[in-house]
Amino acid sequence: MVDAARARKLADRIQQIVAEMLERRIKDPRLGFVTVTDTRVTADLRDATVFYTVFGSEAERADSAAALESAKGIIRSEVGRQTGVRFAPTLTFKHDPLPDNARHLDDLINAARARDAEVARRAETASYAGEADPYRKPDEEEDSEVVRDDQA
Repeated sequence: MVDAARARKLADRIQQIVAEMLERRIKDPRLGFVTVTDTRVTADLRDATVFYTVFGSEAERADSAAALESAKGIIRSEVGRQTGVRFAPTLTFKHDPLPDNARHLDDLINAARARDAEVARRAETASYAGEADPYRKPDEEEDSEVVRDDQA
């Protein structure tokens, strides 16, 4: 097993190499606007998972996944050459759902803000169902009578 810091450094380097390869060397027309978001390497440095996002539709996402699978060998050999590790890690490409989840959360937050604004707008014109102060207060007359009875 390898030190976790070394595995993290190797993962960062693999992420840089893959991003550079996708930008400059891989010329597959199926490859859309791909962004490498994260890379994780196992503790034995044998397997690396590369997370990516694709800007576009589901069809473009599927095409990009197919292009990445077909270029996996070239990318792996370049990773092995540039990192200098004894065994080049096998690469697995996974679509990262993080931007989709973030977009969904933004939509939910915007909907909650709209509902809060609607509640605030209705509260401006609302009136109390009963009195403005719902707590009972002792009457002034009852208090003075109670004091007189105690004094006697």
